[in-house]
Amino acid sequence: MTRWGRTVDPDAPLPEHPRPQRERATWRSLNGVWEHAFTHQPTPPTAYDGPIVVPFSPEAPLSGVGRQLRPDEWLWYRRALTTPDVEPGGRVLLHLGAVDQQASVRVDGVEVGEHTGGYLPFTLDVTDALGSPGSEHELVVRVRDRSETAPHARGKQRLDRGEIWYTAQSGIWQTVWLEWLPAGHVADLEVTPVLSPDLAEASLEVRLDLVGAGRATVVVSTAEDGEVARASVGSGATARLPLRVVRPWSPEHPQLYDVTVTHGEDRVTSYTALRTLGTGRDADGHARLLLNGRTYPHVGVLDQGYWPDGLLTAPSDAAMVHDIATMKDLGFTVLRKHAKVEPLRWYAHCDRLGMLVWQDVVNGGGRYRALTTTRPARLPLPIPDRLHGLFGRQDADGRAELTRELHETVALLGASPSVVVWTLFNEGWGQFDANAHARAVRRQDPTRPVNHVSGWVDQGGGDVRSFHAYLRPFTLPRLHRPRWWRRVVALTEYGGHSLRVPGHDWSDREFGYRHHDDAAALTAAFEQLHEGLVEAARDGLAATVWTQLSDVEDELNGLLTYDREVLKPDADAVRAVTARLRAAMTGSGGR
Repeated sequence: MTRWGRTVDPDAPLPEHPRPQRERATWRSLNGVWEHAFTHQPTPPTAYDGPIVVPFSPEAPLSGVGRQLRPDEWLWYRRALTTPDVEPGGRVLLHLGAVDQQASVRVDGVEVGEHTGGYLPFTLDVTDALGSPGSEHELVVRVRDRSETAPHARGKQRLDRGEIWYTAQSGIWQTVWLEWLPAGHVADLEVTPVLSPDLAEASLEVRLDLVGAGRATVVVSTAEDGEVARASVGSGATARLPLRVVRPWSPEHPQLYDVTVTHGEDRVTSYTALRTLGTGRDADGHARLLLNGRTYPHVGVLDQGYWPDGLLTAPSDAAMVHDIATMKDLGFTVLRKHAKVEPLRWYAHCDRLGMLVWQDVVNGGGRYRALTTTRPARLPLPIPDRLHGLFGRQDADGRAELTRELHETVALLGASPSVVVWTLFNEGWGQFDANAHARAVRRQDPTRPVNHVSGWVDQGGGDVRSFHAYLRPFTLPRLHRPRWWRRVVALTEYGGHSLRVPGHDWSDREFGYRHHDDAAALTAAFEQLHEGLVEAARDGLAATVWTQLSDVEDELNGLLTYDREVLKPDADAVRAVTARLRAAMTGSGGR
């Protein structure tokens, strides 16, 4: 158990509003104690097996179950549901943050919707199924999770866990909640910041979809300046609101603008930020990543987002903040969110605290083959990813599902200012047609750079030439000289040095790319490894991502132990290294 897991209230876990960028006061968390059952048939159970604490998966200790859902089984959830006090003509929405992998939802035995995709939220309008305010109903969620035996998104999960693959988890793992809307309400809200090239002027483009007659009032404010813009906006229209005060967002100054939309009795609060992204060349001709028109150092750490007590589910809001704040205190500017989509509150914390995020699209596909996922680590091979069978992508429906989820991920997180790079595929895991996907993502979101492939099966697309280096020290390839660089060069995984801390280790096994016996040896190796990387950063290396933030199961290669209680290397030594990397990437020293 983590310190946060030990204090979880099973009747009200993770009670905070789960969607900070579209928040209403009229909502109710459905997290807490439900009933659960496992069956071998898709028909409802005759009896339930006992309680389960939602939103923790049955495999997670915090669920109170401790049972693995197998591919030939179904998992059932049940709880009572009271219709909220919604006015005539209003709507009641049931939100499920994430259910892994396939979910069917029933109210009083009648199906009200279904969803496939274990990492993305979905919403069902259950107004007609609930009846009058105060009436009681039965809510049932049926789940099927075939893990790696099906082509659905699975990230780092595997039924035969071990080494770099983690315990497969299933079912509900993000907040379930009700939201009720008046008859006249804001159905959709889009806020797009627009900055002048010199950052001296800025405005917000606000587009609303409204239900009901009339217009909505939009007010923009900051804690420091009060109201900075106001407008009346009609449904389907886009209004531009010039801002009286311009405060660009950066990790050093994570300035947020509050946005409040009022339409009749409906009031929605949101936020946004002013910042620009891109790539460009520094004075020496090196391709660099830009923030607000200037070179910005991307000194990152790989973040798996796993917890020993909650698996994919952080035990509390404070636990999420701890990871982000600790990495920022060590001098890292980037978290690469690896093969996982977090709850929206995690991104809100990055927005507020000032942490850049490289966001992975969650991988899927069939069983991965060594030719494309293991061998290229030692011998890079130019394998075209249109050869779908070599990458475990024979299934056409699975390819279509990944394509849909890729664009849903971009749409879901596109309003978060901290998200600055999209990573579409990693190390050949279910990779296919990466260049075409990179072009499609750029059309959908022209504001962010795209890393089409992280690792070794590069196809020449996107804005980033990404390398992984665990088995040997990284050096810039000879062909990568300034006049040839079209793409930014990034070392998106390296390190992975392991150290066991007795009393804080989850597994008897130990996986890492180099073992150390004590913290002093780990610290010295960390410092030594970065001597060459500081030189590479001066010569054009624009981003680094150390593996990794914390231990995870067999992987004892985290900066933090799995329970987040021990920082393994010396903190001051890590800060000194990250400071040198940041300086080298911006041309301000680093020696």
